[in-house]
Amino acid sequence: MKKINGPLDKKNIQGLKAGELILFSGTFYTARDQAHKILVELMGKGKKLPLDLKNQIIYYCGPTKTPPGRVIGSCGPTTSARMDSFTKPLLENGISAMVGKGRRTKSIIRLIKKHRAIYFLAPAGCGALLSKFILAKKLICFRHLGPEAIYSLKVKEFPLIVGIDWQGRSIYEKET
Repeated sequence: MKKINGPLDKKNIQGLKAGELILFSGTFYTARDQAHKILVELMGKGKKLPLDLKNQIIYYCGPTKTPPGRVIGSCGPTTSARMDSFTKPLLENGISAMVGKGRRTKSIIRLIKKHRAIYFLAPAGCGALLSKFILAKKLICFRHLGPEAIYSLKVKEFPLIVGIDWQGRSIYEKET
């Protein structure tokens, strides 16, 4: 497995290829449907965002309640296609990567290629296990959304698969 550290800028994204297994150390920002909706609405109104998206990684995740003695509860990926309608403005505002599960549409693949971003897959059904790779969790914004608020997660050697690389190659598509 290839070990990489964040933040991910365009330069270090170029070394990643679809299908590669990655151990990522750095920071993710969690965001699901409602957080995405609010961020995009703020962008549409020209308002300042509560976090700088430049070179950041958005993890499509809503962690469960934190058990005593743990950093975080279960924190597996959610289905990425649910965020597709919000992806373009987030890429335009500088995110470098997304983490989730499942296929992305051809239009999202084109956007990933255009913005030289990357889409990682996190192992699905392993939320409790994935929580063991998280060193720290901090609420960033949208507390009223509960588990769908945006959190900063500091991770160490978090297992990922490059699902779609910066050239638009996808593990779901056959090479032609």
